[in-house]
Amino acid sequence: MPKIADLETPCVVIDLAKTEANLARVQAHATANGYALRPHIKTHKLPRFAKRALELGAIGITAQKVGEAEVMADAGLTDIFVPYNILGDTKLARLAVLNDRITISVTADSPDTVAGYARTFLGRAKPLTVLIECDTGGGRCGVQLPTQTLALARQIAQAPGLRFGGLMTYPGRGKFAEADRWLADAKAMIEAAGLPVDRITSGNSPDIWHTGDTVVTERRPGTYIYFDRSQVEFGAATFADCALTVLATVVSRPTATRAVIDAGSKALSSDTLGLTAFGVIRNREEIVVASLSEEHGVIELPEASDWPRVGERIHIIPNHACVVTNLFDAVHLVDSKGDVEAVPVAARGRVD
Repeated sequence: MPKIADLETPCVVIDLAKTEANLARVQAHATANGYALRPHIKTHKLPRFAKRALELGAIGITAQKVGEAEVMADAGLTDIFVPYNILGDTKLARLAVLNDRITISVTADSPDTVAGYARTFLGRAKPLTVLIECDTGGGRCGVQLPTQTLALARQIAQAPGLRFGGLMTYPGRGKFAEADRWLADAKAMIEAAGLPVDRITSGNSPDIWHTGDTVVTERRPGTYIYFDRSQVEFGAATFADCALTVLATVVSRPTATRAVIDAGSKALSSDTLGLTAFGVIRNREEIVVASLSEEHGVIELPEASDWPRVGERIHIIPNHACVVTNLFDAVHLVDSKGDVEAVPVAARGRVD
């Protein structure tokens, strides 16, 4: 079996022991706190990890796009949530095919989106389950007020080819209390009108360890499988928990305080998630990748040093693991013996 020393750089390296520990820890938290876990596969895009989450107790998976869901369905995953407004005849036709094959649910935040679903699924034997997306503070998609959910719930429930499935949100980081109040108000209003709210699903790894009374029945964390620099900064993990690194080679030492690696924006991504710099060196986390061009990452050392030397290889913990995964055709899984298995990123590029 190949070892890490055999790998060409830049490449993504996944520590299997840390990955397994992260999966098991969050599933144990879900079980202990009484919520269903439906992990988001956007972080890893690998059927093997989606299936492992199910083995540990997850009730299904989340995929962000129809393309991702198709890849996972082809790999044998049978319960998939796509928390996205799906528009256009071609995508809706693909969604109908998926709905015939597996258990799938989607979201909507406007009458127009619901109308598209209703038109597509009219007369089909199996209805489509649709949840309402709610903007509880994340500032992205979603109806803006709890009062707006009732009309949309009625529209979904009255469409012959649809089934109202509940509420969905991606709350702002640290805004779980506000989100819970918002969702509780919407739930009460819809139930008072005679419609059941069977499922309330919420995302976001930074707040995964939050506990307490809540109307949320299901959570959809994604980044937790690997964690990354942003999750450490947000307090959800430690650097020791980070399972994904980008292995890079030092290709230049122009000055005593500058090192240049062969991982630029096409390997680490330019996503900062509000942080400064673009990643940190594993086990030397005080040292950051200060700037990027397409194929170069520049490390500015805090003081003059002959480390790292040209040709030396270092592991970078990126800001955002999810984006990095989608930049590579394959990732390299490393077991406890140091053996490496290269695995194609099955859903890479499936943003359709």
